[in-house]
Amino acid sequence: MPQKTPRAPAPTSARAIELAANTLRIEADAIRALIPRVNADFARAVDLILAGTGRVIVSGMGKSGHIARKIAATLASTGTPAYFVHPGEASHGDLGMVQGSDIFLALSNSGETEEVLRILPAVRRQGARLIAMTGNPASTLATTADAHLDASVAQEACPLNLAPTASTTAALALGDALAVALLDARGFGSEDFALSHPGGSLGRRLLTYVRDVMHTADTLPTVSPAAPLSEAILAMSRGGLGMVVITDTANRILGIFTDGDLRRAFIEGVDLHGAAIGTLMHGNPWRIAPDKLAVEAVELMERHRVNQILVATDENHLVGALNMHDLFAAKVI
Repeated sequence: MPQKTPRAPAPTSARAIELAANTLRIEADAIRALIPRVNADFARAVDLILAGTGRVIVSGMGKSGHIARKIAATLASTGTPAYFVHPGEASHGDLGMVQGSDIFLALSNSGETEEVLRILPAVRRQGARLIAMTGNPASTLATTADAHLDASVAQEACPLNLAPTASTTAALALGDALAVALLDARGFGSEDFALSHPGGSLGRRLLTYVRDVMHTADTLPTVSPAAPLSEAILAMSRGGLGMVVITDTANRILGIFTDGDLRRAFIEGVDLHGAAIGTLMHGNPWRIAPDKLAVEAVELMERHRVNQILVATDENHLVGALNMHDLFAAKVI
């Protein structure tokens, strides 16, 4: 009977830690080695993409394909419209996605991947410009490209020096470098980022305005400064916001009275029936304009340690109010 190949002994904890540290060291060295290669060819790749009027189509096979998908996603989310095309599917109809105004970014560590090379003539016939990212500057893909990004590595982090590890890390990092350079060249800012990420926390913080989440003036409890405290308490109870706003006849803000102020007035023995609210209110309360970002209201409230803030026009007319519960509900906080 044929003898079974003996299994390798299970790695010890020390061996696992040693391998992990070595992997990170090799991959870190691979990324550092890319820095001198960010040169005129890299700048040419950036210029080609900026000059293009179409999209960046990113393609790669196997592990390079996984990295290509991530690069396409990063480009798209940072101001450079891009998508991934599988090279195998491309030769069976998906090349119809490629137009002459596009930039074709092809990834292959060897630079000789058959599925990628097979579609290059069709890409060229369409008139698309070609950027190659390979680990072999002398390869067919690298030498036929309009610009080549050198992602070569000295060794893989795999102990067998076979599994794509350092090479895919280097390609991923180089793709990030390309996306960041394009982001900066386009003047892509945080608001642009929020527009492409409306479902994320950053999108909510940068796209939610005070006017979107405030209680409008017609729903707010208001009284005149001459109103007795008892009337203000009733108005505050009906409003359910833990406050009442004191306004003049032109709906200009004079002050605010909160449930905290009420507790203090009770402790101090204030006449709850006879005292005028104008003598107990906080004059000149904190306020914010409706066209400010909701996150600015959060910062103002936290800085001054208040739970409510009024929303007013430049002429100090009351248009709404916010409290911390509204901002939590809107997921701005």
